[in-house]
Amino acid sequence: MSSLLQGVNLYLIGMMGVGKTTVGHLLAKELGYGFVDTDDVITQATGKSINQLFAQEGEAGFRQLESDVLSQVCAFTKLTIATGGGIVLRRENWGYLHHGLIVWLDAPVEIIYSRLAEDTTRPLLEDVDPKGKLRSLLEQRTPLYSQADLHITEREGDTPEDIAKRVLEGIPNILKTQVSH
Repeated sequence: MSSLLQGVNLYLIGMMGVGKTTVGHLLAKELGYGFVDTDDVITQATGKSINQLFAQEGEAGFRQLESDVLSQVCAFTKLTIATGGGIVLRRENWGYLHHGLIVWLDAPVEIIYSRLAEDTTRPLLEDVDPKGKLRSLLEQRTPLYSQADLHITEREGDTPEDIAKRVLEGIPNILKTQVSH
């Protein structure tokens, strides 16, 4: 599989809570790739949590940091990159994402909500109706996420290993269609 990819980066996009980081680690290991989580890079570089950054810089400031990190990461090869859920909102980021294969990890709102119900580190979910907020974010972002090269829909009971396996099984099909264009 690694030779098929020829060092091309895998970018994982999708809503918070779909498992981009967990699945990304598994894919990186399977492919012999490095792993990068853009949120981790931002928190390490700034010394602040995502919540602190949202509070101090606002969402626009955070999104700029995210774009800066993505622009630097895409210069490397042989990486699996877990991105923030909102990375698709800025047009400039698509230029970076298209340097590699874009995989949309998609899950129903109910699954995402059950995973994030106890998570207090998600600034966009600090809302009176977090499930409603998730639903509206997903609605807003779905047309953007759907531009991915590969769409993996998670089902109830799927393990991260199941999802990673489905991503790996889907990659050869994408590469064939891209080569034949």
